[in-house]
Amino acid sequence: MIADDTTKLQAIRSRIAKAAEIADRRADDVTLIAVSKTHPVEAIEPLLVEGQRVFGENRVQEASEKWPALREKYPDVELHLIGQLQSNKAAEAVALFDCIHAVDRPSLVAALGKAMEASDRRPDCFLQVNIGDEPQKGGCAIADLPALVEQARAAGLPIAGLMCLPPADIEPAPYFALLAKLARDHGLTGLSMGMSDDFETAVTIGTTHVRIGSALFGARGTGA
Repeated sequence: MIADDTTKLQAIRSRIAKAAEIADRRADDVTLIAVSKTHPVEAIEPLLVEGQRVFGENRVQEASEKWPALREKYPDVELHLIGQLQSNKAAEAVALFDCIHAVDRPSLVAALGKAMEASDRRPDCFLQVNIGDEPQKGGCAIADLPALVEQARAAGLPIAGLMCLPPADIEPAPYFALLAKLARDHGLTGLSMGMSDDFETAVTIGTTHVRIGSALFGARGTGA
């Protein structure tokens, strides 16, 4: 199992590097987030041993159960919340995570700003855009993004960039390109886009963070 997991990690890193080379980018400019949601400590630790340090979780409660003990052994771990966040969980998320990827509405911005003000932690935040205008997905509408950016800045959130989930079963490149343009329009450099099935396309278009789950851990943790 350990050999299989580490081989997958090496393969993903190699594919990121090749895609970056095609785009005349440095592979080091792309952060690999290993999406460990729904996976036990036993599946995560081989990647930690191999040197992977950035991980993504979907839920505050699951992360709070798995990661404190792992962080004692690996204190340089960087933990990202990539799932939807309820406003009443903002304080817990600020205390636990180093980066929050799905900031998508004014009420959450306000809750996170208040939680950061009350603590000594200020995790980076990605603003999620509903890039395909899909009612079943989170993210702010493209038309609402300027106001959300302004609200996040006023609340003192450290805005790392923009995040999206493109529509399934459609060529993702146009959606990635649109998110990159929106980021540039707002003076943002970070892009959280690209998952197991499309991360190489995202790398060629300029993503800074890819969220890889099933390609590393198998199909149990779907959606990444």
